[in-house]
Amino acid sequence: MTPLQQTYSLFFGIGAVLVVASLVGLTLKATVARSEPHATIDNLNARIKAWWVMVLTIGFSFLFGKTGVILLFAFISFFALREFLTLTYTRSADYLALATAFYFVLPAQYVLVHAGWYGLYSIFIPVYVSLLLPIVEAFAGDTKRFLERAAKIQWGLLICVYCVSHVPALLTLEIPDYEDRNLLLIAFLVIVVQSSDVLQYVWGKLLGHRHLAPVISPSKTWEGLLGGVACATALGAALWWITPFNPWQAGLMAFAINAMGFFGGLVMSAIKRDRGVKDWGTLIEGHGGMLDRLDSVVFAAPIFFHLTRYFWA
Repeated sequence: MTPLQQTYSLFFGIGAVLVVASLVGLTLKATVARSEPHATIDNLNARIKAWWVMVLTIGFSFLFGKTGVILLFAFISFFALREFLTLTYTRSADYLALATAFYFVLPAQYVLVHAGWYGLYSIFIPVYVSLLLPIVEAFAGDTKRFLERAAKIQWGLLICVYCVSHVPALLTLEIPDYEDRNLLLIAFLVIVVQSSDVLQYVWGKLLGHRHLAPVISPSKTWEGLLGGVACATALGAALWWITPFNPWQAGLMAFAINAMGFFGGLVMSAIKRDRGVKDWGTLIEGHGGMLDRLDSVVFAAPIFFHLTRYFWA
């Protein structure tokens, strides 16, 4: 099967699953909820709707190849960073540092990714930018809550730009006998991690009793975690044919990114609780902001990238 045929087959299968899921959601809304507000069913339908948006958007970017995908994730990073920093404490003295983050650091990271300069894009933000931004902040001459303000901008860049940029960075990997298929690695990462998120929610609603972190995320349960990760790991193993991995390697890789995805969701939920908000934003109607959809992917992407690069590239 050619790379193009594999891509078409994958997206056809995803489309079929989403059609079935949408029909199930509409049926539940009409029969169980009787078209009235219902928290669980409405949340499920919102997740399905978000999936449609993600699949169509990523699928459209795939048509433009490497440049299209990198531009897509650059825009995603922009909106995610805006959501993150909107909820943080800033002062007028931070404007230069914020402008540097949005209009220099963010585009520079993606230019480096596009160029495939691994030796620089892998350390640009965690090393050089982490040193540069506090210097910019210091020259502003405002010391009130200086450490907090500088750290929040650094953390926003690390999560929303550095981690997210590892998704399109998968396109730069040179993997033997896997030429022209790297787009499918992005599909594998997003499908497996996002499926785990949805399946954890479903298993938690069906069987969840023992809360995992009630203070941080009251909806997360041990039953949901174990059931969701197990099913998404099995899904990852079943999708081995779109990866350079064999079935058991795909399963182990899926388990690793599902675990990191869960931890990412937990950490990002803790930040939201600290900020006193339920969602990061309102970009996705009925289901929060960009970071609400990306919280699991941002932690999983660097791990997936580096494991793939170390063992297969």
